[in-house]
Amino acid sequence: MNHLRHALWVFAGETLKQHRRLFGQPLVVFSMPVRPVLQLATTYYTIRPVATASGAAENWPLAADPERLLAFLATGTLAYAFFFSLVQSAWHLSFERTTSTLELLFLSPAGRLTLMIANGAGALLQNAWLLTCFTVAALTGFGTLSVAAWWMYGIVLLALLVPAVAWGAFLNSLFVFSRDSAFLYTILDEPLWFVSGVRLPHFALPTVVQVVGALFPLTGSLLAVRGALLEHRTAGELAPTLLGLGALSALLLVAASLILRVGEARARRTGALSLA
Repeated sequence: MNHLRHALWVFAGETLKQHRRLFGQPLVVFSMPVRPVLQLATTYYTIRPVATASGAAENWPLAADPERLLAFLATGTLAYAFFFSLVQSAWHLSFERTTSTLELLFLSPAGRLTLMIANGAGALLQNAWLLTCFTVAALTGFGTLSVAAWWMYGIVLLALLVPAVAWGAFLNSLFVFSRDSAFLYTILDEPLWFVSGVRLPHFALPTVVQVVGALFPLTGSLLAVRGALLEHRTAGELAPTLLGLGALSALLLVAASLILRVGEARARRTGALSLA
């Protein structure tokens, strides 16, 4: 019980630190959905003319319905915002590494994995809550929501939240090995939305891309979110996807824990983790 209470205090403290660092002035609240909404509009007006002017609707009937296409892209934008906020979180963690804040945290009795999870969860709650409200309101306004039961919203939230937090912990743990985070933006920005089917249906992607996309939790989260919100699927129908997401999330957390142990031991042995 004491260990759990200590972990909760660490989690709360790290989340509050993230809030103070990222939030700034209240005006930030109004800017939070701006980038995703602009991305959504750009994607819609790029894909819509191509979809209607070609035979895409024969294989993808959704493309012929403007409101359903917009709902498809909106759910993709929402899920992508959840996961990309963790990429940004890892980028911010690299600053803590270069300013020796991370080293000070590692000198404390706080659990390493708890710190990594809290760092990601704090950024996620900070960046995604307003967009979530906006997306639900927009889908309701479009009349495209098709939910089997009210508690499916809880399943949708868990299908986004749990894998995203595990993904963030995994990314954050990598910085025990390196201070450089530039590669995250190169590998996990445009490629992330492409291989996961954020803007295109997964079946339209090449087989190799589908296989690579299956390794990212965002792909499974999108299948669960779209199935629950747009396709009227029940928890039973989504069970294989949800179980796969749970297994992948657990694997990411185990990998993060192992990386932290190996990385910290290596850093102490080589002197790379220092306060100099």
